[in-house]
Amino acid sequence: MSGFVRAASAEWVKIRSVRSTAVTLGLFAFVALGLGWVVANGFSAGGPAADALLPVFFGLLTAQLVLVTFAVAMVGAEFSTGTIRASLAAVPSRGRLFAAKMTAIGVTVAVAALVVELAVYGLVRLVIGGAAAPLSEWWTVEALLGGWIHLTLLSVFTACVAVMLRSTVVSLSVLLPVLFLSGQGLGNLEAVKPVVQYFPDQVGMVIMHMTRPGDPQFGRDYGPWEGIAILVLWTAAALVGGWLAMRRRDA
Repeated sequence: MSGFVRAASAEWVKIRSVRSTAVTLGLFAFVALGLGWVVANGFSAGGPAADALLPVFFGLLTAQLVLVTFAVAMVGAEFSTGTIRASLAAVPSRGRLFAAKMTAIGVTVAVAALVVELAVYGLVRLVIGGAAAPLSEWWTVEALLGGWIHLTLLSVFTACVAVMLRSTVVSLSVLLPVLFLSGQGLGNLEAVKPVVQYFPDQVGMVIMHMTRPGDPQFGRDYGPWEGIAILVLWTAAALVGGWLAMRRRDA
């Protein structure tokens, strides 16, 4: 077994052994399913077919705040409690430790996001019946795939920010207002939309059909997969920043 695999396995043991993991991921599922059910019950058929995805992603995009909190806490807690020193003693290679930590968090989030997203889609389809977005259509599959990638990469991005800031509280204090609270509102204001539309939490909106290119009010200047590519770049930059922070700073 390689050193990286052993390190990643150790990080997975940490994640699954912490009681807050089940609580936080359970809350993520509860919020996503609950809001999906509420919106689906108020859904009115008759508009564009893609609008049937709104009940699915409204709940997921709200619940992503819980998912991000999980990702940040999995990193920030080690720095806050000082247990990062024990981790570095067990895995002296800081680059390997960082890669193992991000892999464990990314895989955990990816599995949770996929299961919950499919569950929300199934629930919405059950509630609205024939008006639901058909899984036989590519645009539905594309949206679900893009939403899954969005949730996974955004969580890894925020985990990397936590490595750079080395604190759960500070990281969430920066991320929640800037990316999610202000981003969701400011992203639709004409004066700042040209900039805010490229924020990490905004670039997945097109592929999830929460907005469309050319829409005079909510449109974006890029297509669905261009938005995902921008998020990949954000995540890659955060990974480089987190790796440098892990290598150059004291524990």
